[in-house]
Amino acid sequence: MNIATTSTPVPPPLRWTQTLRDRSQVLIRAISPLDRSAERSFLEGLSAQARRFRFLGQVRSPSEQLLDQLTDIDPEHEVAFVAVVAEGGAERIVGASRYSSSADHQSCECAVTVTDQWQNKGLGSALMKHLIEIARQRGIHRMYSVDLAENLQMRDLATHLGFHVRIDPDDASQVIHELSL
Repeated sequence: MNIATTSTPVPPPLRWTQTLRDRSQVLIRAISPLDRSAERSFLEGLSAQARRFRFLGQVRSPSEQLLDQLTDIDPEHEVAFVAVVAEGGAERIVGASRYSSSADHQSCECAVTVTDQWQNKGLGSALMKHLIEIARQRGIHRMYSVDLAENLQMRDLATHLGFHVRIDPDDASQVIHELSL
């Protein structure tokens, strides 16, 4: 029997081990509602500056609504990954990336956050590269991020990944990083 097969792209894995520049390893996987407590600890453990850069303002402790939004993902419009390390028999989140697509799936807003101790190891790049690949495979044409203009680490990461930057026309203290997919 001759069975015709169609060639469809293989989706990228939703769980993998990533070796970073310093040879340390993290497990990167899709976030789930079971990560609620770990996500709270991750956000509360960020430096004040990292929280301000991530949320464009001060968020000391995430609300229950924010935790719901960050851990209960709509698989049709959102993708979110966490980078975890084993610590005391549990997983500790050390980085996260996500995107949320527009209703027409033509564009998506993205974000990436890495704890201070895990920055400058290539983790943010690894998280974003995988996110970009998934967005491309899902037919999204444009990815963007709104960031504080003073967030030089995000500027450097975005530039490294090929994003173009422009001043936010609604707020000169912010920039918009855009990538055509």
